[in-house]
Amino acid sequence: MNKAFVKEDDSEEISPLPEMPADIRNYVTPAGYQAMQQALRSLEQQSPTTPRSPNIEQRIQYLRGRLETMEIVDASVHAGSERIYFGATVTYQDAAQDEHTVTLVGIDEADAAHGRISWLSPVAQALLGAYEGDSVELLGVDDSVELSITDVRYPQPDK
Repeated sequence: MNKAFVKEDDSEEISPLPEMPADIRNYVTPAGYQAMQQALRSLEQQSPTTPRSPNIEQRIQYLRGRLETMEIVDASVHAGSERIYFGATVTYQDAAQDEHTVTLVGIDEADAAHGRISWLSPVAQALLGAYEGDSVELLGVDDSVELSITDVRYPQPDK
């Protein structure tokens, strides 16, 4: 058999999981926190009678560590506000008049394909603190793009 397909030892290579950037608060929405808790419970309950793979064990430790540092931010306290804070859902137009809607969420719950961007991303940083009706500048490497904010929404508070 070709040596390229022979395992030299029994150790599995585990790729490192991303660390939280230094001096950055680990904000998360209530829904994001619940999803992380559910992911941890799901992993912990998988095959309780068989040993876990090193990758699963690493993921469990990662989730536990992240959950310990998370600060839950309830964006519904800003319901009715036109100012952009963590947790806002913002609709804006770019220079080409293309409309985009994004929700500013925590690092661990970001999913750009579903319009959920990290509050630390360049777009979110350009939007934070601005108001509905404002235009903000998104700085790029070689140029900048103007974003016109057309709508700011927050989840409604629980009653």
